Amino acid sequence: MSEKRSKYDTDPLDPDFARQTEEVWGGATRGVADAPTEMLGGDAGTRPMQPGEDARLNPNSEAATRRIDDQFAQGYPSVFAPPPAPNYQPPTAPHFNPYAPPPQAYAPPPQSPYAPPPHAQGYVPPTPNRHVAGVGIAEKWVTALPYAPFYIGVVVSIIELLVVPRGEPRARFHAAQGLALQLGFIVISYALRLVGLLSGSRAGAVLFGIAAFVFLVYSFFRVLGGSDYRIAPLSDATRWLDEKIDPKKK
Repeated sequence: MSEKRSKYDTDPLDPDFARQTEEVWGGATRGVADAPTEMLGGDAGTRPMQPGEDARLNPNSEAATRRIDDQFAQGYPSVFAPPPAPNYQPPTAPHFNPYAPPPQAYAPPPQSPYAPPPHAQGYVPPTPNRHVAGVGIAEKWVTALPYAPFYIGVVVSIIELLVVPRGEPRARFHAAQGLALQLGFIVISYALRLVGLLSGSRAGAVLFGIAAFVFLVYSFFRVLGGSDYRIAPLSDATRWLDEKIDPKKK
């Protein structure tokens, strides 16, 4: 039984190729006059050009070729780029001068050696020869005696806090700081003595007593010389003593 084939199954090696082609295109090809080419079907066909007949209906089509983009003033804008703003000026790179000196960082002017040094808030410059109100003694001795060793500073500090008015902040500050320092040394000294009694060795208490004596002497002469002497670990205790011990009103 032969295989069933459609009209589009055309094979050049098939003997029925020509017949099937004619059936597909609706008829056989035919020549048109003396033209070298042939048209497949239809009524129109190529023919030789007659004398005097224009090759083109538009004579300008025979002009020399030219670039098509010469007719446009500018290229076609991109649909992905936003239109420039009116009066837009593209940024320009700053001009670089290779001979200009490099920029220098700002440096504050040097401080005058004659300017007074900065001090902490509440600092009052010392006046050694001025007598402190309430005690009638020169200020340098009022501020230095609270650091005297051998319990002298403890007694002096309590007296000054009870007598010196709050209008003398420098004298009251050193009285409170000296009292806090003296009380701290006394507490540590008695604690070491108790440890010595339990252990049978008093070396720790003796060494601490010598160190405390040296520190008190150093503090005494430093304040006597007018230095702004402050012991940071005793700042809270100093403030507390100054606030809690009020001067007596006369």
